[in-house]
Amino acid sequence: MIMSWIMCCIFFTTFNSLQIHQRLHTGEKAYHCLQCGKSFSRSGTLSRHQQTHTGEKPYHCLQCGKSFSRSSLLSEHQRIHTGEKPYHCTQCGKSFTRLKDFREHQRIHTGEKPYHCLQCGKSFSRSKDFRMHQRIHTGEKPYHCSQCGKSFSCLTNLSVHQLIHTGEKPHHCSQCGKSFSRSSLLSEHQRIHTEVKPYHCVPCGKGFTRFGNLKRHQRKHTEVSL
Repeated sequence: MIMSWIMCCIFFTTFNSLQIHQRLHTGEKAYHCLQCGKSFSRSGTLSRHQQTHTGEKPYHCLQCGKSFSRSSLLSEHQRIHTGEKPYHCTQCGKSFTRLKDFREHQRIHTGEKPYHCLQCGKSFSRSKDFRMHQRIHTGEKPYHCSQCGKSFSCLTNLSVHQLIHTGEKPHHCSQCGKSFSRSSLLSEHQRIHTEVKPYHCVPCGKGFTRFGNLKRHQRKHTEVSL
């Protein structure tokens, strides 16, 4: 017998399927995690959630050996090896391997920023950027340099810092060939060739290519006034 749920007119072949669906409308979450107290409307969702506590990852990638707690995560991961990008943006044509990344990308076009910081009110389109921002308020620095012990709030800053230890300078000036460890240092250097001087001294109007040079210059005015 086919049954339907009157609120949305979706049809179900079993009573059990109907009951599970009805919880979307009632908000009922009958399955509870004994570890953290979080509740779920379906037993399958609870089972997947519990793997976050047990650390169980039964799905393995045959290409690289990486393991995952859910088969859907393994399927997404395998696209890294196959190069498959099934999610396409009709606005700009960019493609993505993961649905989550595709949805976050679309917010660039819609302007939607669903992640709001309760501390300062700033909003973000990506959960990753939101979590990183929150570390400004919490002071959390989870990424540590194994060489010197210095800590950073984001992985990118740690990667840039580690270039100090390795001596690597991946950013090259096309004008003179000089190399730099950070893109910001390359940008500063290139002003020598373009003669752009974005930093100006208010008392005398003199311009500088680097902020550090402006600060040193301003000390001369301070010394004169003393």
